[in-house]
Amino acid sequence: MSDQSGSPEPFWKVKSLREMNQQEWESICDGCGRCCLHKLEDADTGELFYTNIACKLLDIENCRCSNYPQRFDLVSDCMSVEQDLYAILKWLPSTCGYRLLAEKKDLPMWHPLVSGDRDSVHVQGISVREIAISEEYVDDPQHYVIENF
Repeated sequence: MSDQSGSPEPFWKVKSLREMNQQEWESICDGCGRCCLHKLEDADTGELFYTNIACKLLDIENCRCSNYPQRFDLVSDCMSVEQDLYAILKWLPSTCGYRLLAEKKDLPMWHPLVSGDRDSVHVQGISVREIAISEEYVDDPQHYVIENF
C-alpha cells in the first residue's frame, strides 16, 4: 500500500512528526482518551500516577474531546500535544502514537492507522471508554488512582 506521495511506506514511517501535514498529524491520535485523564505527580520523586478521572470535555463514549476547537479556552491546564510535544512527552501514555513516534517506535497493530478500524483501540481495551469518570463527579482525585495503566 502506498500513500499519496507514492511512497510504499505509510507516511508515519517516512515523515517526522514535524513534517506531517495537519490531517496526518491528527490521524496519529488513536482516540484512546488516555491523555485526557488527570494525572498526579509525586512532588518528591516526580513519579506520575494516572487516575480514571477524565477532563470535563472528554466524551467518554467516543473518547474524543467534545469541544476540540475551544479546548484551550475552556480548560486552563489542557496541553497542546502539537505545540508542546517534547515538553509534555512524559505526561503522554506509553501507548500514545505521538509519544511512540517521537521515541522512534512503531505504531502498534491496534492503532487505527495500522488496523484500518477506528474501533480497534476500544476492542483492545486501550481506550478509557470503560473506566473513565468525568471530573464533574469527583471530589478527591487520590481515590481514583489506577494501577498498571
